[in-house]
Amino acid sequence: MAYKITDACIACGACAPECPVEAIAEGDIYTINADACIDCGACAGVCPVDAPVEA
Repeated sequence: MAYKITDACIACGACAPECPVEAIAEGDIYTINADACIDCGACAGVCPVDAPVEA
């Protein structure tokens, strides 16, 4: 099951460099490509507002 980023995202950019498969894209809120996500949780571990959640 992939992670997704909720509307709580503040677009701080902390998550993107932590993703080992580069599944996170920048935007007004960041998004995760569910097909590329390996469900490692690295993004959730660094997010200051707990925006990445298991989908």
